Amino acid sequence: MSIECPYCEKLEDYNFGDPLIQTEHWIVFLAPNQSNLATCVVALKRSQKTLSGLEEQEWEDFIQLLGRMEKAVKTAFDATLFNWGCLMNTFYLEDSLDPHLHWHFIPRYNHPVEFAGHTFEDPHFGFMRPRPPKNISEDVRNKIAEKIRELL
Repeated sequence: MSIECPYCEKLEDYNFGDPLIQTEHWIVFLAPNQSNLATCVVALKRSQKTLSGLEEQEWEDFIQLLGRMEKAVKTAFDATLFNWGCLMNTFYLEDSLDPHLHWHFIPRYNHPVEFAGHTFEDPHFGFMRPRPPKNISEDVRNKIAEKIRELL
């Protein structure tokens, strides 16, 4: 799916994933690592480094989007809960891209989920531990994206 916005070309450099949808102020990407089914990155559609620099309209838009995302993924995949994180650490390492405000949307599951011929499990449910990437085909990624889009 191609999504156009004035800032999207710059966001391609960040490898946030495959574009899903956009609102007035945010663009949602299906994250490259789907070890937690339906993990997404939600990036601001303008240059901004900190949460404190968000404008009121951007916060309001984000809150609306948060509700839509959680409802869609709960309906689609029966997620148990959702972790949201604004983690900017890697931007401050040497040879990194300029910081860009974004959120990590990480659904968590207390049960396995069967989808598109794959079993998605969350063996560290209740804990934040790094997960190795889950190898899925582009076709499966597209099916995950379509399922989310149809419910947004």
